[in-house]
Amino acid sequence: MIKSGGIIQKIFASLVMAGGAFISFSCTKYPEMTLEEIEAYRAASSDGIIAKTISKPLTEEKWVTGKQGGVWNGSISGEPKSFNLLIAERDGATNGILMQMTDYLVDYSVTKRQWVPRLASFEIVTDEENNTLDVIYTLRDDIYWTFYGNSRPRVKITSDDVVFWYNEIMGDEKCGSSAYNSRTMEMEDGSTKEITIEKVDDRTFIFHFPRIIAEPLLSSNMSFGPAFMYKPVKDAGGARAVKSCFTVADDPKTIPSCGKYFLTEYTPGQRIVYERNPDYWEKDSEGKPIVYPDKMICQIVGDNNTEYLLFKQGKLEDYGTTPEQLEEVVNGANNLGKDGYTVFSSAGNMSASFWTFNQNPRNKEKPYYDWFVKKEFRQAMSCLLNRERIISQTYRGLAEPKYTFFPQANKFYNDKIILPYRFSHSHAQKLLAEAGFTKKEDGFLYDEKNRKVEFDLTIVSGQTVVSDIAQIITDECKKEGITVNVRQTDFQRLVEQLTATYDWQTLIIGLNGGSIFPTQGSNVWVSSGNLHMWNPLQKEPATEWEARIDWLYNEASCIVDTEKARPYWDEYQKIILEQCPVVYLVRGRSFYAINNRWDLSNVYYDNINGAETSRVFLK
Repeated sequence: MIKSGGIIQKIFASLVMAGGAFISFSCTKYPEMTLEEIEAYRAASSDGIIAKTISKPLTEEKWVTGKQGGVWNGSISGEPKSFNLLIAERDGATNGILMQMTDYLVDYSVTKRQWVPRLASFEIVTDEENNTLDVIYTLRDDIYWTFYGNSRPRVKITSDDVVFWYNEIMGDEKCGSSAYNSRTMEMEDGSTKEITIEKVDDRTFIFHFPRIIAEPLLSSNMSFGPAFMYKPVKDAGGARAVKSCFTVADDPKTIPSCGKYFLTEYTPGQRIVYERNPDYWEKDSEGKPIVYPDKMICQIVGDNNTEYLLFKQGKLEDYGTTPEQLEEVVNGANNLGKDGYTVFSSAGNMSASFWTFNQNPRNKEKPYYDWFVKKEFRQAMSCLLNRERIISQTYRGLAEPKYTFFPQANKFYNDKIILPYRFSHSHAQKLLAEAGFTKKEDGFLYDEKNRKVEFDLTIVSGQTVVSDIAQIITDECKKEGITVNVRQTDFQRLVEQLTATYDWQTLIIGLNGGSIFPTQGSNVWVSSGNLHMWNPLQKEPATEWEARIDWLYNEASCIVDTEKARPYWDEYQKIILEQCPVVYLVRGRSFYAINNRWDLSNVYYDNINGAETSRVFLK
């Protein structure tokens, strides 16, 4: 699907299926080889594949003016639950669909390393004496909520839209917005104060920060819905009524858009259809809206093999290859030729999936709770994670272990701060013994209460690479007498387990994108966050180390000077890598194929931006 917006729309997404953010490779059986032979084989195989692809990272935003016309044929993997922006916060399929019809206030340019305006320009004003900060936004004068076919008069976007959404949707606990907790800041004395918003006039509004913060644009940037449609509903029926707006049973043509497209058709189980928004604000050098295809048709394809078949038949414009098809896809490419398709490759992904352990006290009567709250047990599991085996068997060498916390693109990345608990059965045995576990003559591991160590590992169904990784984990744990039962479930059920029922034991999942900013993920790493997966929504930190993480996170986020903030973020990374609440797997290379009937001048592909196709046009 064509991407809309920039890096912010990517990094603001919540969860993705583990393995979905990068190319994955299924298990392959190898003959007996020495370590040197294995390394040589991996290097030759990797180099051969990479040599047949195109490397074109977005290093400079140089755009060619395109021409309008044509139909982009894409695919989506899931059915939308709703066409409601609030529901979309917790449903990936819904969010992906509605992103084409919304926009953010600002965006961050990775190439320029600075924030750039989108729907609004901005000014940051600090008051050093009172230690407060304001972000003054001024909306563009040419942005509207418009309706397909001009079925209703267009409505100008004003400050009322943003203020309403921030106060009455994000700020209403009953609405259940994922941004609810991010509207407050911890003060130096430990108290909590709210980040407030003030309307100045129809185009200008101010976010008032009770404390100076390092990245106020990251904390105040947002997308929003049309107040003139949502507000009457909320006034009449509250949060429940808001959630019932724009269901999948409604005519999608009635949904206004301020983005690149209108949603014009939804056929359950078959497809989503968009048509270009002629009133879209972003223009190219010739004054044409930067959305070149007239129409975008996204088939709902739940099966990856079907998606690949459609791509080979020319019925889909692009494809992110999977392990089983990688060599076939790369060898079949006609890179930059007239017919066929071109394959791009990128370096190791910024993000990596991870293995995490449920420490929610709701499950404290279960044996696994006693094990998972012991850091030595979690550290031992990290020592049983054979990343090199995963790379060889599931990535064919096209990956590297993930031993650091922040990615290299983060300015607080420190290559000297690395995970101390890497693959070693002897180290795992030592840690388990320290934690009171004993391997008995029957070959099984028992805790100090003589309970056999056995737990579930939940993964998303249909993901070959994750299934292979789970089997490797099961095999390595079995060598130490630990029984791991792999449970497959659909992605939405897994999200429900993480955010509502909390009835999981261990799981493999990934967070979308990487942390370009250290303060991304406030709902994950701070103990009160709703995606603090191992023990979410804590009223008070459950452990001393989580309390320390909270303090470091809050303090460092308020230090503007990078070098002064660095010691805080260094300690923050060290604690997480020491405590192992999550155990990162590997960073895989990724590959992207696109039909050659499209002009590729504006197409880029790298491990930060992913596939940049927002300005693609027909040859």
